Amino acid sequence: MTDTIKTSPLDRRAAMLGLGAALIMPACATSANDPTARASAVANQSGPQLATYSENDLIEGISNHLGVTSESAASTIERLFKDRGRPTAYITGEEGGGAFIGGARYGKGTLWMKNGTSRKVYWQGPSVGFDWGVDASKVFTLVYGLNDPNYLFRRFPGADGSAFLVAGMAVHYQSANGVTLAPIRSGVGVRLGVNVGYTSYTKKRSIIPL
Repeated sequence: MTDTIKTSPLDRRAAMLGLGAALIMPACATSANDPTARASAVANQSGPQLATYSENDLIEGISNHLGVTSESAASTIERLFKDRGRPTAYITGEEGGGAFIGGARYGKGTLWMKNGTSRKVYWQGPSVGFDWGVDASKVFTLVYGLNDPNYLFRRFPGADGSAFLVAGMAVHYQSANGVTLAPIRSGVGVRLGVNVGYTSYTKKRSIIPL
């Protein structure tokens, strides 16, 4: 006589759970080993990447706007890219200023973003320090970390005395709230000594440099 093996509801439930785990595990392992799945997960975690300019995008623009050789522009870009990486935008413009202990600077230009957005920009700012003279120059400013043009319109503190020279062009950094500007200047005139202050970027021209 054949014995009938009886199973309890608890045993049947355990068997079903075991079968489900056996079906799920291979799928999980496949997903973990799938390069496409891993890349998708990384992309979702990192979010969208900002469009940036390459060195070749900017060398000709700097050369034409500032009236310098391509070799000089390439030397400057190489230094900036080594220090800060690839910018998300740039500003082409011109400015003038003067000082005798206290001074002011005014400028106007256009913001160009890699995504095709452009906007008129004005800037002005006071300066105080051991400084005298006048200057007039064209400016080519690299912009880092800017994904919305509206975040440009604020005050950016800076110290002109900390500027460095590359291939005859003066460069210094200004930073505020995650956005960094690197104005590159080439022009006539002279500003001696050290001055400190800030530059205010605005949507409209302002006579008062504050």
